[in-house]
Amino acid sequence: TLRMLVPALLLLFLCLRGRAGGLPHFLQQPDDLVVLLGDEARLSCALGAYRGLVQWTKDGLALGGERDLPGWSRYWISGNAASGQHDLHIKPVELEDQASYECQATQAGLRSRPAQLHVLVPPEAPQVLGGPSVSLVAGVPANLTCRSHGDAHPTPELLWFRDGVRLDGTTFHQTLLKEGTTGSVESILFLTPSSRDDGATLVCRARSQALPAGKDTAITLSLQYPPVVTLSAEPQTVQEGEKVTFLCQATAQPPVTGYRWAKGGSPVLGARGPMLEVVADASFLTAPVSCEVSNAVGSANRSTALDVQFGPILQAKPEPLSVDAGEDASFSCAWRGNPLPRVTWTRRGGTQVLGFGPTLRLPSVGPEDAGDYVCRAEPGLSGRGGGAAEARLTVNAPPIVTALQSAPASLRGPARLQCLVFASPAPEAVVWSWDEGFLAAGSRGRFLVETFPAPEGRGGQGPGLISVLHISGTQESDFSRGFNCSARNRLGEGGTRVSLGRRASASFSKQKNLVRIPGSSDGSSSRGAEEETGSGGDRGPIVHTDHSDLVLDEEGTLESKDPTNGYYKVRGVSVSLSLGEAPGGGLFLPPPSPLGPPGTPTFYDFNPHLGVVPPCRLYRARAGYLTTPHPRAFTSYIKPTSFGPPDLAPGTPPFPYAAFPTPGHPRLQTHV
Repeated sequence: TLRMLVPALLLLFLCLRGRAGGLPHFLQQPDDLVVLLGDEARLSCALGAYRGLVQWTKDGLALGGERDLPGWSRYWISGNAASGQHDLHIKPVELEDQASYECQATQAGLRSRPAQLHVLVPPEAPQVLGGPSVSLVAGVPANLTCRSHGDAHPTPELLWFRDGVRLDGTTFHQTLLKEGTTGSVESILFLTPSSRDDGATLVCRARSQALPAGKDTAITLSLQYPPVVTLSAEPQTVQEGEKVTFLCQATAQPPVTGYRWAKGGSPVLGARGPMLEVVADASFLTAPVSCEVSNAVGSANRSTALDVQFGPILQAKPEPLSVDAGEDASFSCAWRGNPLPRVTWTRRGGTQVLGFGPTLRLPSVGPEDAGDYVCRAEPGLSGRGGGAAEARLTVNAPPIVTALQSAPASLRGPARLQCLVFASPAPEAVVWSWDEGFLAAGSRGRFLVETFPAPEGRGGQGPGLISVLHISGTQESDFSRGFNCSARNRLGEGGTRVSLGRRASASFSKQKNLVRIPGSSDGSSSRGAEEETGSGGDRGPIVHTDHSDLVLDEEGTLESKDPTNGYYKVRGVSVSLSLGEAPGGGLFLPPPSPLGPPGTPTFYDFNPHLGVVPPCRLYRARAGYLTTPHPRAFTSYIKPTSFGPPDLAPGTPPFPYAAFPTPGHPRLQTHV
């Protein structure tokens, strides 16, 4: 049975195979095709076991059964029909040929798969609006438009290039004419050109699948721009007083129409061209020179500052200072120069350099630091500039009271005692006190007080006052008691004792014209001599004269002429020593005293008084200088029992505010 089944199956297989080889079927079907416009398109179709009619359809429309396809001049069918080859040819391909094509064996009822024919239309060269030369203004935002017209398929891509480099910053716009087709497309390039873009070439390229290399259109940029300015100075580094030439160069499109020069923002009158000549000074260092160039589009300017070397110029003077003792003091001054000036600080009258730079600091000042301080800058390399400025340091401290030597007085005659007060701040009061009373101003019984401004003391010592105590009708007790001159301010008080000297009488002989001028043990000198008759006693040496040197005063008292030419007469105020210089030629002129005798001069001679050793805190109580006034004035008063010389260390000045000269006053003997 098995042997009979195998041959039967083999026979059936052979029968089926023979039957299949005899049925019509496609040996080759058309594929999708892409072709450029104007080229030839060929769609292949091959049939087997078929000898009937073969036709092609386009979008379902039959093209015909003949091989030359009448009515379709650009269409035909090629191939050996006997072998079943039926290829469709289209030449030249046009855009309307883009469609879906089928190969059909109508008698066998066979249809190939659809084959899509795509027709590519290359883009035309694009157009740039305003080309081939586009005029722009530098610095002003602008846009360039590139358009592509025609039936390009697919829609082309528009690109911008400069020097082969693709540019960004573009937008793309497409216009549809009808469904499935395009009209024009355009690309807009946004840019802000500069003067460097003048003459640059930009390319707009239309590119698509139909034309991968694309088609280019080039344009040239023509830039209008305001001037591009360069400013130079020759020489750039210059000494004050030398000439400098500035040169202003500019490139511009359209051409330059004008120049303007300025210095520090202020126009330089009369300067209109590209060159400016000046004489350099210090102002050019901080006031740059600028050149402005204009054309029809706009203007531009450049500026430059010179490196001017000049000598120091004072910008800020030091200000006077008033500080309390023990506090810090600081002076500042400002000098301007190129190169920077070297600033030093000294004290007026001294050579020691106390500091460098714009600020001088004095820590914990004392009265000895009072004075004038000098801020100095040396001249520059050119020899110009430099100088000095000074300011006064006033150190506030308790008053310094000094007794001024007064003329001796006669019993029951007028007398005058004087003291000199220096204080900063100014004293609240100057008080005279004695055993039974005190007086600061006005009159009281036989006493009257007057106060006058004194010649200026040493720098920074503070204002000075002269207090005068007038005594009318002196009594015996006035010559033995001590008078206290005291002053006080917010920082403390100071005082001194003033003694009234007694005038000794003088002898006069008519026969021999003898005059006795007694001396005094305290160093005071005789202001005049009272007339005596007879031998005159043993009261002093006798001066022999060849003629009478005595004159009669208004009271009828004989008075000898002063052979020292006024050395001991109160006739002038000397302020040339440590007291400083007063206005009015060195003379201080207080008002006349109401209590002085007739003929008493109305001004004071300080020369004999300056020899008195001034008081100081270093003096002991026995030195005879009272530091407190009468108990009814400020504080308690204890009369010292003895008076001795100052107890000072060797070389210590009498007091720290000033050093008064101490000339000796020996007994005077003069032969006229």
